[in-house]
Amino acid sequence: MKLDARRLPAFLKDPGATRAALLYGEDAGLARERADALQEGIAPGNDPFRVADLARDLAARPGALSGEAAALSLTGGRRVIRVRDATDALAAPLREVLDSPGDTLLIIEAGELPARSKLRALAESHARAAAIACYRERGAELAATIAAILRESGVTAEPAAAAWLAGRLGDDRQTLRRELEKLALYAGRGGRLAEEDVLACIGDGSALELDEALVAATAGDVATADRALESAMSEGANPVQVIRALLRHVQRLHLASVAGMQALQPPVFFRSRPGFEKALRHWRPEALETVLASLLEAERLSKSGGTGRPMPDAALARTALLTVARQSATLARRG
Repeated sequence: MKLDARRLPAFLKDPGATRAALLYGEDAGLARERADALQEGIAPGNDPFRVADLARDLAARPGALSGEAAALSLTGGRRVIRVRDATDALAAPLREVLDSPGDTLLIIEAGELPARSKLRALAESHARAAAIACYRERGAELAATIAAILRESGVTAEPAAAAWLAGRLGDDRQTLRRELEKLALYAGRGGRLAEEDVLACIGDGSALELDEALVAATAGDVATADRALESAMSEGANPVQVIRALLRHVQRLHLASVAGMQALQPPVFFRSRPGFEKALRHWRPEALETVLASLLEAERLSKSGGTGRPMPDAALARTALLTVARQSATLARRG
């Protein structure tokens, strides 16, 4: 069965008679977090007599998975089998387990699986299996998750602070938790985090420099945009990241130009507000739409692996950002 977000919390606490849970998707950290929660609900404390880890190649061998699934716990209680980095080679052995009696729970972690994947199709269609998509959260959904994780430590965050974190820490759930644990220690139980607090604790150099480059570019400050971009890339920002960040920034600017800044979620970070407001004064929606089209093409080229690409990624990103900056400067001069 496919498991939707509404049913997931209850399932992680008690999967009932389900024999296999497949966790797949781009966010490996989220998949691991959910897999650990499932295991803890069945076999608390990582009991070695009730939990077995099978290598992917061993689990896919004929009879190996079903044999392990049929084994009984020496100490009693339901057993858990963990299989990581699973592929479609596991589909046939998994079906054998699902069609056999027993109550051992198989927790299977995989990466991204297309809809045509045999393993995913089996987990989605079989009555004794569950398929759980683990994709990266974005925007308001991620901000809500951040607030929930902080509450576990007795800490709250101002909406603007949670929004800033959502814009910076959404790549992987494990990374997110580590950074939020640092913030919780900083705030202390009962503490409340403001924008200045999160910036002081986990402000990443490359992210802050990239933010400055984006705001400066759309505000028409060519020199600052160039300097900040150079600094961001020296701190570790990669060209594809730069192009995607610029695309998102211009999309937000376009939304604000049509519906006002109050429509932006998350809201503009306090350090970026003056430059953002300056850009709004001379960019018109139709001009931003033209920029968006060119940035979508730049993003396509950056992901093409070299085919049809007119220049290296770094030069492509730099050209995209400085083109926006120079166009913005021209618009500002025209008033």
